[in-house]
Amino acid sequence: MIDSDKAWQAVLRRDRSFDGRFVTGVLTTGIYCRPSCAARHPARSNVRFFVDGAAAREHGLRACKRCLPDDVARDEAAVLAAIDEIRQAEDAPSLAALARITDYSPTHFQRVFKRATGLSPAAYARALREERARDALTSGDSVTGAIYAAGYGSASRFYEGTKGKLGMSASDWRDGGSGRTIHWTMVDTSLGAMLVAATDKGVCCLSFNEGEDHLRARFPKAELVEGGEEFRDLFEEVTAAVEQPSTATTVDIPLDVKGTAFQHRVWEALRRIPAGQTLSYGELAAAVGNPKASRAVGGANGANNIAVLIPCHRVIAADGGLGGYAYGTAIKAELLRREKGD
Repeated sequence: MIDSDKAWQAVLRRDRSFDGRFVTGVLTTGIYCRPSCAARHPARSNVRFFVDGAAAREHGLRACKRCLPDDVARDEAAVLAAIDEIRQAEDAPSLAALARITDYSPTHFQRVFKRATGLSPAAYARALREERARDALTSGDSVTGAIYAAGYGSASRFYEGTKGKLGMSASDWRDGGSGRTIHWTMVDTSLGAMLVAATDKGVCCLSFNEGEDHLRARFPKAELVEGGEEFRDLFEEVTAAVEQPSTATTVDIPLDVKGTAFQHRVWEALRRIPAGQTLSYGELAAAVGNPKASRAVGGANGANNIAVLIPCHRVIAADGGLGGYAYGTAIKAELLRREKGD
């Protein structure tokens, strides 16, 4: 069932993540549109929402020639076909090749694919290859074998392509992070004791009411060093983001996280949710290009080791309730309250 109030807010925002989830029927003009249609907004009293174009046509409406709402299904099929081609190909297919497969022009298909997944086809292919490399390095015995198994033509191409992205060397990935140094501290905040930890690349853990034992469980083979003068400014910046989330800027704080390509897409989408606003798991799944992946999105949220800076507290239940939170719903509610400036 369509929540008309939420649907209308999506129309006012021209929110592309709602395209394909319903269409907007304008009774006075007799047309129906995508939620993201760029046409001038009609009066709310003249609008009715339908589950799809077929339902709108049954009520005598016709498709908007500007936003082409019936093409959403075609776009989705094209994106899925391209993803399947990318996954099966030994080398990343060119944009022109993907466009031929989907019967789109290259420039139009680039827009369609990026709107659906948040990545260009080339970036998606790179992320997929990096994900395969992570998995192979974690489970394999040979670094070189893992590199070739992931689809890299040479070891040099792997190191060039993943430099600064894996957060550690190939051997470190295989050995579970052995040899890394993590500086950490405990901070007394108004939300309780906060653990914050960082590598030389950025924050790798932020949690509440946890201590060194929890950090060691997450990074069992890393060297843990308490404190560190050179990390004082970073830790203070993190503390400010927790204490004053409505005014602090968190996107500039460097992070050092590892995850699959899908998890990174979810975490990036979380960081794009404005402070004080929320999304349901279904809405977040749509935002990363897979409206049916609510459960997988929940899993990506659960794999997030960096509270607040990757704001999984901004995801709530579909009925508007708070839903769960690793550090308790009281902290979640307080973070949301502070972000709204209440």
